[in-house]
Amino acid sequence: MLMQLFRRSTDRSPDLLGSKLYDEKTFYPAFLKDLNNCGSELIIDCPFITKRRMQCLLPTLQMLKERKVRIIINTKDPIELDEERRDGAYRSVASLQHKGIQVIYTHGHHRKLAIIDRSILYEGSLNILSQNRSTEIMRRTESVRLAWEMVRFIEIDTVL
Repeated sequence: MLMQLFRRSTDRSPDLLGSKLYDEKTFYPAFLKDLNNCGSELIIDCPFITKRRMQCLLPTLQMLKERKVRIIINTKDPIELDEERRDGAYRSVASLQHKGIQVIYTHGHHRKLAIIDRSILYEGSLNILSQNRSTEIMRRTESVRLAWEMVRFIEIDTVL
């Protein structure tokens, strides 16, 4: 009976069985490794962008642009941020756009995810472009099916 239940549950979501969890300490090394192998497209959905985190990620993003990787960042419009964070967010967005990275704004944005080559999906609570001191979690799933499901769910192709 238990084996039938296990077999039935794995039949429904085999992609998740190979997923891996990361925290705020282990996420960035894994994410940067995946970015180094990115071949065609990177989508980052993140509400906040800070100068500090951008200084860490911008060299890798620039390297991807030099390799002709399409990069789309969906974030909250800095006008929605408090005055203290707004200026840094505008400057960070400007530096991204200067590198040829497409930045789009979504009002009330709060999702945290990344999709690499529409085959690797990161999703969780970590603000990829701003994380600093908080305790967070991200799940990495290597699955074309689940990555495309997320692309459709967030409707990113309809706004591009």
